[in-house]
Amino acid sequence: MIHSMTGYGSAVADLADRKICVEIKSLNSKAMDLSVRMPAAYREKEMEVRTELGRLLERGKAELTVRIDEKETGQPELPINGRVVAAYYRQISEIAASEGIPEPTDWWATLLRLPDAMKKEEVAELSEAEWAAAHDAIRRAVDELIAFRRQEGEALEAKFRACIDLIAERLQAVEPYEAERVDRIRERITDGLQRHVTADYDKNRLEQELIYYIEKLDINEEKQRLTNHLHYFLDTLSGPTGQGKKLGFIAQEMGREINTLGSKSNQAEMQRIVVQMKDALEQIKEQVLNVL
Repeated sequence: MIHSMTGYGSAVADLADRKICVEIKSLNSKAMDLSVRMPAAYREKEMEVRTELGRLLERGKAELTVRIDEKETGQPELPINGRVVAAYYRQISEIAASEGIPEPTDWWATLLRLPDAMKKEEVAELSEAEWAAAHDAIRRAVDELIAFRRQEGEALEAKFRACIDLIAERLQAVEPYEAERVDRIRERITDGLQRHVTADYDKNRLEQELIYYIEKLDINEEKQRLTNHLHYFLDTLSGPTGQGKKLGFIAQEMGREINTLGSKSNQAEMQRIVVQMKDALEQIKEQVLNVL
């Protein structure tokens, strides 16, 4: 079963004094491209998280965000640095008096905007219990993302199978026109000779040339190879995950055979059928970029 590279997951760890909120999302990418945003206290765990996510997600452009929401405890999150604010007040008052400058009408708004007026939050040491809760939230968010990828993969698989069935059905529709095409080519060449060539010509040589020309337009090999590619694509869909690149390569080979069919068709009805096959293949190529 195939998985999509597109997904989203989230989880929350509820602690006594804070909530740890985790979000992870992923998009398609040729390789593993992981971005991690975590609080400063969790930085020591970043490489561990990166290694684990690389193993679980395999491929895609993923972004993990870990955020801490502090609960209300009755204490301000950024307490005022009284010593610094008092020093600012004295200096501003002295300068205003000596220079004849009016003092601020709103002292607090002025003082609290100055550097270091608020105490900087110190980075607390990460406890084992908090990291265990955070790590569990990360894993739950990743599990949700993987389930999302699996669900998207089922929708992609249904789309691929419908397109493959359409190409196979259109390939079968070529056969009546293929036999008719050979007869038309033979008639067109023979009629042209009868209208424009008055001298006698070697009919055996003409027959040999007709056979050579018709063999060059034969599409049996292309039809067989395309049929094999269609079966191979379906077999790969039913295989293990992580087959996105392989499916892309198979789609490229399918495109080569369909293009050759188009160049050899030499008939309006067959060319119309080839266009329909190309349209279905383009849908496959567009969506296969999202496959893990």
